[in-house]
Amino acid sequence: MGHKANKQTIIEHLVEVRNRLVRILAAVLIVFVMLVGFSNDIYSFVAAPLATSLPIENTMIATDVTAPFFAPFKLTLLVSVFAVIPYILHQCWGFIAPGLYGTEKRILIPMLVSSIVLFYSGIAFSYYIVFPVIFEFFASVGPDVIALTPDISSYLSFVIKMFFAFGIVFEIPIATMLLCWSGITSADDLKKHRPYIVVGAFAISMLLTPPDVLSQTMLAIPMLVLFELGLIFSKLVTKQQTDSSDSKALSNT
Repeated sequence: MGHKANKQTIIEHLVEVRNRLVRILAAVLIVFVMLVGFSNDIYSFVAAPLATSLPIENTMIATDVTAPFFAPFKLTLLVSVFAVIPYILHQCWGFIAPGLYGTEKRILIPMLVSSIVLFYSGIAFSYYIVFPVIFEFFASVGPDVIALTPDISSYLSFVIKMFFAFGIVFEIPIATMLLCWSGITSADDLKKHRPYIVVGAFAISMLLTPPDVLSQTMLAIPMLVLFELGLIFSKLVTKQQTDSSDSKALSNT
């Protein structure tokens, strides 16, 4: 009977996962249908940092016949996914929340909200701060005999890579807090390994950004700043967890 009950529980979990995935896909589809009519406007907005850096006589080009249609189409689909990230995390939370204790929920809910804000902040940082700087740099260092006319599909691939890179990197404070809160490590241990973390930040930025020092530095520095913020918040979370454990121990005695 126990084995049968466990098997039924697993099936119920799988059904719940399927239902939540269907809801997520439906949400993405709904947002996409609402935005697809503005695909060209969305692409023009995303391409604005590059377009303003190009010489007046230069424009972006399409080397593929289908690119003028599919590039804005793909970008709109990506924007739809980004737009429903709060709903995606809400569905994930609805799946794991029943198995959490009250104290865990009180800690994880602010982390969940913060992760959404940080992800969007990373995308905004890359668009408004990083893109204008690196595109202006690329446009100014090339020889005068070379006309800078970027391909729209290549630009889209670059933008997607950078958006994900900065969006994920801005989650470093949350990752740091989770590591310390779960007991895997502590803020003091991470401080001791700070030199290695600095080297690791620049190594990761080399993998996630184009092969130029400027964009790598503009990713590595926020990573280190966010890591330091993560250490500060980790101490607060650990202190709150310790105080809660002490109060429980006193109440039991």
